[in-house]
Amino acid sequence: MTEIDLDITGMTCSSCAMRIEKKLNRMAGVQATVNYATEKAHVVLPEGVSVDDAIAVVEATGYHVTPPPVPNRATEDINEGRDTQEIADLRQRLIISTILAIPVVILAMVPPLQFTYWQWASLTLAAPVAVWGALPFHRAAWLNARHGAATMDTLVSVGVSAAFLWSLYALFLGGAGQAGMTMSFSLLPQESGGTPEVYLEVAAAVTVFLLLGRYLEARAKSRSGEALRALAEQGAREASVLRDGVEVLVPIEQVVVGDRFVVRPGEKVATDGVVVEGASAIDTSLVTGEPVPVDVTVGDTVIGATVNAGGRLIVEATRVGADTQLSQIARLVEQAQAGKAPVQRLADRVAGVFVPIVIGLALVTLLGWILVTGDVQMAFTAAVAVLIIACPCALGLATPTALLVGTGRGAQLGILIKGPQVLESTRRVDTMVLDKTGTVTTGRMTLAHVVPEPMGEVSEADLLRWAGAVEDASEHPIGRAVADAARERLDGLPTVEGFAATPGRGVQGVVDGRAIVAGRPSWLVEEWSVVEPEALSSARREQEADGRTVIAVAVDGRPAGLLVVSDTVKAGSREAVAAMRALGLAPVLLTGDQRQAAERVAREVGIDVVIADVLPEGKADAVADLQARGAVVAMVGDGVNDAAALARADLGMAMGTGTDVAMEASDITLVRSDLSAAVDGIRLSRRTLAIIKGNLFWAFAYNVAAIPMAMAGLLNPLIAGAAMAFSSVFVVTNSLRLRGFRSTAGDRPA
Repeated sequence: MTEIDLDITGMTCSSCAMRIEKKLNRMAGVQATVNYATEKAHVVLPEGVSVDDAIAVVEATGYHVTPPPVPNRATEDINEGRDTQEIADLRQRLIISTILAIPVVILAMVPPLQFTYWQWASLTLAAPVAVWGALPFHRAAWLNARHGAATMDTLVSVGVSAAFLWSLYALFLGGAGQAGMTMSFSLLPQESGGTPEVYLEVAAAVTVFLLLGRYLEARAKSRSGEALRALAEQGAREASVLRDGVEVLVPIEQVVVGDRFVVRPGEKVATDGVVVEGASAIDTSLVTGEPVPVDVTVGDTVIGATVNAGGRLIVEATRVGADTQLSQIARLVEQAQAGKAPVQRLADRVAGVFVPIVIGLALVTLLGWILVTGDVQMAFTAAVAVLIIACPCALGLATPTALLVGTGRGAQLGILIKGPQVLESTRRVDTMVLDKTGTVTTGRMTLAHVVPEPMGEVSEADLLRWAGAVEDASEHPIGRAVADAARERLDGLPTVEGFAATPGRGVQGVVDGRAIVAGRPSWLVEEWSVVEPEALSSARREQEADGRTVIAVAVDGRPAGLLVVSDTVKAGSREAVAAMRALGLAPVLLTGDQRQAAERVAREVGIDVVIADVLPEGKADAVADLQARGAVVAMVGDGVNDAAALARADLGMAMGTGTDVAMEASDITLVRSDLSAAVDGIRLSRRTLAIIKGNLFWAFAYNVAAIPMAMAGLLNPLIAGAAMAFSSVFVVTNSLRLRGFRSTAGDRPA
């Protein structure tokens, strides 16, 4: 199977997208989704069906296709230029049509201004508007008619053409062109008084209203896609690569895995890599939304497109091109925007049959008024109003524009929503299962307490200094935690002589002439005959009961004290759990760690339900058990051992700092490492879904209420045109409100 994305031009409403989608899905084995808002078709091709075959089908339907490009800067410029040209063309038509239409409308609405032969002056001004100004609608309607289809443009073109042609008939054959002819204006259609009236102001004004709606819609669609374009443009264009010890400035496309490149203060990191020399602070806000720079040193990973805010770094490239985290983020966002939520598919089906139904209703209105009243002009006015008021633009834009803006805003905040179907899941979720290590906690051991022997002669500072010195020579994570804390709190660490390590037990060495032993309390008793005093024994039992790890230290064969290390809770985890409760979510801590450690963390962050001592394969079973009790479960995790549980949950949320396996199994990827991102993911998804439903309600309610009014002769076509244009603009601007979404952790860069 081959997956491609095709750029499609010529679509003017959701009916166009539906037609293309139907044609593509009729091909054997092809699965296609066409999105009107993004103007893209996501197509899955089976073996034996080529990209050219799919393009031929789309073009045979009457639309133009740009083949899937190789991602590069030039392609971005072409696509951006195409959007700009479309907006510029609409703006030109709108400005000229408005200038010409204003005097036509004023003359029709204000009888005292109707001079002799004013109707012919109106024709001179209105003709370019009805023909050239409305040309995009006429062209699209004709193109669709050639393929036996009717779209929104058909309604607009027929409505404007009918008003204009009726006016020509009235002027040339009906007597309306005689000197002294006057006409009054009413918000409601009026019965004819014998001489047929002209509808030039309707043809001109409706064209202006619809051009305005189309122009604002095009601009709003362009703005709604800004987040993804900005994301794509964040990457560096060049890199200072080291070749034979000399810096060479090369285009980013020429950087390969294994290359070492220099990043100076203020420069962007060229691509994903590992720091091999130097230390600095990296501003990751462009990619993760985190406002605080992250300290990095040798061995730490860095993300392409982040900014070096401190010292000079040398980085070895580990991922380039489409494999970088920035590219993966952009790909996830684009895939989400190209998809369709279940609620949108319903709207598309309605829009697909709506146009033929409306044309039928307009004919029924025309014939009905003629049969009942015999007034052709009144019948004509009501039928034109039906055609114009019923355009389903708002219906087609309701879902994709909200999805476009919501997923784009999420990417800016480090929240990647994988598909529109995820939005429905977030509405139903009532239980939030949280992995402990790396999700609620940092996943790194840190020194929590230093407990010197109460009756001994060793001070707290000396205990940490000597133990830190011997542990500094160790590679064990617990030993590193002690050594790092000692280095931070003290001026420096002394040298160690005669260092030796016993794997899984402890370390020993000579520091400042003292024999230092640090390790498991049982090891000190069994191997070194160090008897633990009752005061230290009581303190050790208390700390171990709380799930912490205790290191016993002996100096010159005598007990000197204890060092307590533990996995620390991430900053903001407690606030995030409180925010989950505020959203109606019941938090549950799920971990493979021992119960004491899990319950200590749960107490710190405010979680009541703890599921501990669970094997990796048991995590999915634990989620299934909660679901069996009626819970709708969201799972947040970051490791390989969380992947099965993430896939099993109703909504899987993977920390982006975790593994690729976990992120692949999830529905939402959280690029930010703090737990508040999970809360923001739920909030943003629910907010986007609420906007979609509000848009659809407006679009449906508008058409349901307006069409009967138009059929009853209660709407002037002029007012109908204005109302139709407003409905589309309302839906798009309502969706743009999602651009103002803010994180619970504070304002992030927009």
